[in-house]
Amino acid sequence: MKPPLLLIGQGSLDDGASAEFGRFVHRLRCRLDGVAADVSGGFVTRARPRLSDSVTSLVARGHHRLVVLPLSLAGDLRIGTEVSAAMAREQERHPTLDCDHGRPLGRDPRILALLAERLADAAAEVPRLRLVPAGAPAGGPLDDEPERVEPGDTAVVLVGDGSTDPTVNADVHGVSRLFWETFVPEYLTVETAFASVTPPGVPGGIERCRRLGARRVIVLPYLMFAGGLLEKVWAQAMAYAAGHPELDVRCAEVIGDCDGLADVVVERYEEALGAGPR
Repeated sequence: MKPPLLLIGQGSLDDGASAEFGRFVHRLRCRLDGVAADVSGGFVTRARPRLSDSVTSLVARGHHRLVVLPLSLAGDLRIGTEVSAAMAREQERHPTLDCDHGRPLGRDPRILALLAERLADAAAEVPRLRLVPAGAPAGGPLDDEPERVEPGDTAVVLVGDGSTDPTVNADVHGVSRLFWETFVPEYLTVETAFASVTPPGVPGGIERCRRLGARRVIVLPYLMFAGGLLEKVWAQAMAYAAGHPELDVRCAEVIGDCDGLADVVVERYEEALGAGPR
């Protein structure tokens, strides 16, 4: 039997994101049933289950070797440092514990392919954000089929969560460029924005696209799971759209709990096992 997989989240006060993290852990547990001894998950800070509780539970069930994988999109050295420090503390608490560390998800092409799927869904299915006057009759002009907008007139705003670390923000800019050139080169542009902490915000990203001549802008969250941060991104986009009715503004979903994300995690798990103890 292979050693357990321990997924580590950075943690937040967002109950929605924590719940989706839990559902994804369950998905991995089902995927690896009979292959891995167990799949567990824990957060470094703020949210539950705490990492220390998850490790204690695994050790109590007789596991002394774990594969540890940070569940993060950003190429954030700080997150890697936090995870390493947290696991070092756990190894002090449990001296027999040995850990193999998997690589962060980062810019894996399959992650970008999932973003491309969310973008395509928004372009094809998600209605534009616009205000409907009170009492507007059903079947009126607001319900007409929207005018077709070609990809060359469509821009994307890829939205990261934002950080005080400029290297983290630079990584999101790099993902935007990589995504544009490898998955949607036919689009007008892929601009970068951030949900908080650092500029440009979502309205600034959309405005840049408008000035470049975009007729449609699709806001694409570069976020793992849905929750309060996604709602903030959508609220900012909706506020901008309300003031620019001539622009077709749409919002895509997050990557979310899905088989495609699980495929990448399972590969990272197998890769860490192949690398041996570190």
